[in-house]
Amino acid sequence: MTTVQDILNILTDIAADSLAEPWDNVGLLIGSPHEPVTSILLALDPTSELLTQAAQHKSELIITHHPIIFHPLKAVRQDQPSGSLVSQAILQHVHIIGCHTNFDATAGGVSDVLARALGVNSARPLVPAKSCESSCGLGRIGELTTPLTPADFISTLTRSLQPPWLLEAGPRPEKISRIAVCGGSCSDFAETALLQQADVFISAEIKHATARWAEEVGLWIIDAGHFATEAPAMAALQQMLTTRLQEEAMDINVHLAPQEPPLKLVNID
Repeated sequence: MTTVQDILNILTDIAADSLAEPWDNVGLLIGSPHEPVTSILLALDPTSELLTQAAQHKSELIITHHPIIFHPLKAVRQDQPSGSLVSQAILQHVHIIGCHTNFDATAGGVSDVLARALGVNSARPLVPAKSCESSCGLGRIGELTTPLTPADFISTLTRSLQPPWLLEAGPRPEKISRIAVCGGSCSDFAETALLQQADVFISAEIKHATARWAEEVGLWIIDAGHFATEAPAMAALQQMLTTRLQEEAMDINVHLAPQEPPLKLVNID
């Protein structure tokens, strides 16, 4: 019998809890480590729809990138979204694990997937982790095999990530050779990208002040959206888990929940 703890052990091998940021909340957030698991549902965001999908797949375990409990809960009210989701998961006997900044920082994690999608070679951490080997850390930076024009690079980015929008700040360089990326909200790493001589920095939720700063220092920044820069990594995690489960002779299906970006462009025609 495979238990929640068995899955936790595999997940910890893939993305060690020690890689998580101090402010983060990862690991088993709802449920018991001793209960059996026959099916897993994987998703970027913890939403009420996941519980419906878990029932359809008969999944006892849900793994999300963004934690279902992030800030401490002062109350679990069923008339409010967070309390309703927590209480319903408990009623359905669904266990929920968060695998957040530890999966951001691990080798093969969120930013590695993003870098590969954009054709970056020999990517290294933009902000190396102190508690791990040199392959771990937040963000990635590396070179393209063949330099691209800004227009060609945007075409590659759009084709690879299918973002609902692209925002840019700072001047476009003539050629793109060195690329820095950080999936999710990494506006604070823009200066690090500049210091490492990146031609462009791709992330999400770029702050207004950072955009103004980019104009002044001459760094091209692209905001491709939080969802678009992280969602591709969920398919990678699905494959990692499936491979490890097969190696351990655990006959468990890992289902990937279909999710859409919560933010969309408004048609103002």
